[in-house]
Amino acid sequence: MLRNKVELYPIANRDNKVKRADLAKRIEGEISFQQFIRGLPSILKAPDLTEFSQRIQKANKNKKLVSIAMGAHVIKTGISPLIIQKMEEGKINHIAMNGAGPIHDFELAFQGETSEDVAKGLEDGTFGMIAETGNFIHEAIEKYKNEGYGSAIGRYIVEQDLPNRDISILARAYELQIPVTVHIGIGTDIIYQHPKANGQDLGGASMRDFDKFIELLPNLHQGGVFINFGSAVIIPEVFLKALTVARNTTKTPYEFSTGNFDMVLHYRPNFNVLNRPVKKGNGFHFTGHHEIMLPLLFQLWSMNT
Repeated sequence: MLRNKVELYPIANRDNKVKRADLAKRIEGEISFQQFIRGLPSILKAPDLTEFSQRIQKANKNKKLVSIAMGAHVIKTGISPLIIQKMEEGKINHIAMNGAGPIHDFELAFQGETSEDVAKGLEDGTFGMIAETGNFIHEAIEKYKNEGYGSAIGRYIVEQDLPNRDISILARAYELQIPVTVHIGIGTDIIYQHPKANGQDLGGASMRDFDKFIELLPNLHQGGVFINFGSAVIIPEVFLKALTVARNTTKTPYEFSTGNFDMVLHYRPNFNVLNRPVKKGNGFHFTGHHEIMLPLLFQLWSMNT
């Protein structure tokens, strides 16, 4: 029997991935957040999250671009106040949204609520047929289309002094003069069902935002950070094209870090955010729910800064 002939060797001669020093630390009673972080195991994603947060801190210190890209689900999971706080602290220099982002941002600013029951509305044909959302966004774009999509809506929320504007990313960004670029796909959002929808105005405003995005990217060079929060398709594709134009015309940016936070790792963020734009070791992915992972990142980001 061949199994009787196998050669064995001592475990001391083996390289091991898990060591006692790497294990989690026991928690006794109430502890601070810093103690919680120090108690995490030094294995797999735990040290990666700490390292990535330190790269963001270093980018802030060196006044490099920290760009946040986000799917609308981030707003629906309650993260807007944390993003606004970081903008107010001067730690976020740019935000990129897909077309659904301004919808939920406006609705929160307008009535402090958002996110309808899609299945219910689809059944009777009322899904997306909200008067105020379409009216407001199309009026803003028509009035300020030459400023770009994100600026137009943020400015209009401020001017109309909506009752919950303090939790609007777009409004606060407009007040702080932080660019928010909105990258749309015609037909992907409920506002395109609206009778006031004007494809020429909407597309033109988003095209201006694409140009703004391109012009910001050279400041990622040598130490900036681009983070994608939950956009599976549109923002990763837009980022890759904008990055190509920036490198074609300015020969930058290179040597920056990217991160992707989502409930699963999709194809486009994996290649267009984590792999193709950066060298190996500079792209970080973290799997988990936004309502847990993003507050954790923001708290780490705030440590020792």
